[in-house]
Amino acid sequence: MVKFSAYSLMISSFTPFHSIILKNPCRFYTNIPYSYSTKSRNISYYIQNAKIHTEDVMVARRYLPPLFSVAPMMDWTDNHYRTLARLISKHAWLYTEMLAAETIVYQKGNLDRFLAYSPEQHPIVLQIGGSNLENLAKATELASAYNYDEINFNCGCPSPKVAGHGCFGVRLMLDSKESLLERPCQSLLPIQMFLSVLNAGLVLMIMIHIMNSVNAALREGAHGVMVGRAAYNNPWRTLGHVDTAIYGAPSSGLTRREILERYQEYGDHVLGRDGNKRPNVRDVAKPLLNLFYSEPGNGLWKRKADFAFQHCTTMKSFFEETLAAIPDSVLDSPIAGVPSGREDLFANIHDLLPSSYDAREQEALDA
Repeated sequence: MVKFSAYSLMISSFTPFHSIILKNPCRFYTNIPYSYSTKSRNISYYIQNAKIHTEDVMVARRYLPPLFSVAPMMDWTDNHYRTLARLISKHAWLYTEMLAAETIVYQKGNLDRFLAYSPEQHPIVLQIGGSNLENLAKATELASAYNYDEINFNCGCPSPKVAGHGCFGVRLMLDSKESLLERPCQSLLPIQMFLSVLNAGLVLMIMIHIMNSVNAALREGAHGVMVGRAAYNNPWRTLGHVDTAIYGAPSSGLTRREILERYQEYGDHVLGRDGNKRPNVRDVAKPLLNLFYSEPGNGLWKRKADFAFQHCTTMKSFFEETLAAIPDSVLDSPIAGVPSGREDLFANIHDLLPSSYDAREQEALDA
């Protein structure tokens, strides 16, 4: 028996979305997180042998397939975090925070605030939440002008922050009338029915991803893995090995000092851009606070940062006041290559997760 906790729909941005619902089928796939009662796996089905991420497309777009993705996380995977993540890993696919379809539709005159990002963030996926197909279609069409590599529909996020507000996320599964599919999948029989619906022409590919462990999924036959909190709570170790361990490509070779120098240029450029003095130094520095996780000086660095937030008005002054807490040996050491015999570096990804889910979120995940 397979118990589905959530699902989401994914579209390649190669084709406009309005034709999916209103006209003809196009490049469209569904992304379904699930967990076995005894073991979790990451499995991908390809409908009609169609692949979104074909080799020729990846070469043309100059980036590699989504073997490793950073999950969409509200309040976390914003432009600031994605800028830091891309400095650490050149090839990981980055997801935005979830954005309500209605926000895009009703903020046509202010879309840059919600959808703009730097070209360096490619490959990047926009996640949209909602239950109104018309608004989802309009939102996708508006977002297409921003050249996201893919657009993901949040149809099953179990987080109370998502499911408890508006009819999207896992909330869609509580009312079959609101479901973007005919019914929630609760067993193998509905899975077969579900695949039949997809095979009828609405969807070209279905990707199923796990919710609670990685366990060397790539070696077990999965086409990709997605990591959430570990990529935020320990970005240096988690993302630093992605290019070498997952993609077999050279690492960026940057030290944390060099990354912070580049991030400082970005940060000082965007300070106050949204008006009302936002983002401020605290906003921009937020994703940096875990960059030295478990390193010498990490605690002192965070205490200095908390004090600096009260008066620093530039990222330059923030770094001048805080970085003395971190030893030069930490700041100037690049990410080490994958040690010989450690190809299983991501086999136990939960070891990289410093904090557990709170009780309410864990209940939602186990529901």
